[in-house]
Order: sequence, then C-alpha cells, then structure tokens
Amino acid sequence: MTTTLITGANKGIGHETARQLIAAGHTVYVGARDAERGRRAAEVLGARFVLLDVTDDTTVEAAAKTIEADGGLDVLINNAGIETRGEGNSVPTAQTVTADQMRNTFETNVFGVVRVIHAFLPLLQRSAAPVVVNVSSGLASLTHLSDPDHPAHFYPGVAYPTSKTAVNMLTVQYAKAFPNMRINSVEPGFTKTDLNGNTGTQTVEQAAQIIVRMAQVASDGPTGGFFDVNGPLPW
Repeated sequence: MTTTLITGANKGIGHETARQLIAAGHTVYVGARDAERGRRAAEVLGARFVLLDVTDDTTVEAAAKTIEADGGLDVLINNAGIETRGEGNSVPTAQTVTADQMRNTFETNVFGVVRVIHAFLPLLQRSAAPVVVNVSSGLASLTHLSDPDHPAHFYPGVAYPTSKTAVNMLTVQYAKAFPNMRINSVEPGFTKTDLNGNTGTQTVEQAAQIIVRMAQVASDGPTGGFFDVNGPLPW
C-alpha cells in the first residue's frame, strides 16, 4: 500500500488529487492548517487527517511524527500555495508589489516546501519507491513569460510566479541530491479555485491529472523535471 501526504488538501486541487489517489489505491493523509475543515474533508474522502501548516515548524514536525508512527510515507505532494489578490481580484504588479507581499508569498510557496521536505526526508528515504511532487505553475516558466507570443506573457504579477520559479529550482536541486527519489514539478493548469478568485478555465478534475500521474511515477521514471498533462515544459 502506498502512503501519500498532500499539503493543503482540504479543498480545491489538493482535495481532488486526494480523491483520485484514494481511488487508485493510495492511503492518503489530508494535510490542512484548519483542523475542522481538514477533518471534514478527510471524512468525506475516506482519507486520514493530519494538522499541518506549512508555515509552522511545530505542526510540520508533529505531522511527521504522526505519519512515522502510523507506518511511514512513500509520496509527498507539496500542494499548499497562496497568491496575493487585491481589489477587483487584482495581483500586485511590478509597480505595486512590496517586499512584505513577496515575503508572505515565499513563506508558504517556497519556505513551506523546504520545511515540509526537510521534515519528511527521513521517512521518504525509508520508502522503497519515494516520490515528491511539487505543485508549480506554468507562470514559473521563464521561457514562456518572456515570450510575447505565449499566453502566459500577459500575466503582470511578480510574487506568485517568482515563488513558483523558486519551487522549480528546489525541484532540480533536490532531485540531484537524492537520485533514489523521483522529484518533479508539475503545472496543473489555470484552474477555477479560490487561489485565483475562481477565474480559472479548467476544473479541479482536469488539474489533478498531472499531479496524480507524477505521484505514481515508476522508480525508473523521470526526476528533476517540469511537466504538464501534455509532457515536459521549458524552464
């Protein structure tokens, strides 16, 4: 039985990823910072709940101890993420973004990934087939955002894409450091969720496909890559 932890899984893409992986036979831990919402989601899904706020060392360390006591971990999905939105669902642009907004975004999207990986590395290293999936974004691609002909070029925000580009670098460096693991970044697509004020153009069911696929990657499969549902993406 494969045991999987998904951070930020009480709603949205994380919740749907949990549903699909449970259907595929995984034992899934729903990681959530809100205990009531997390327990409710786990009950609906038939999953296990673990209190986990990626910005808080205490809850992350406690979650690692809980999952270790329950038997260990095979797959870690770093799904929890935020995007600062202002009036009219606007994003902070190069003209308006502040250091505090950048710091707040990085605390969850980047430092949170490092915090969780660090805490769960000992458990993953004991697995026969350890996998890490970092949920990134197409907006992390320097190639696409710098191309005037690519649809992503229009996006004016700074904090969110910068944080996800950093996540991609974490993926590369961790994959090099731990060649026995399969560690990849994925782009779920522009999905209708609370993150973007429900302005996305696809469903959570569609978004979860690439996450679920890479969560089940074989031990001889790709690592250190960046993928969407159609295949590899340029950095």
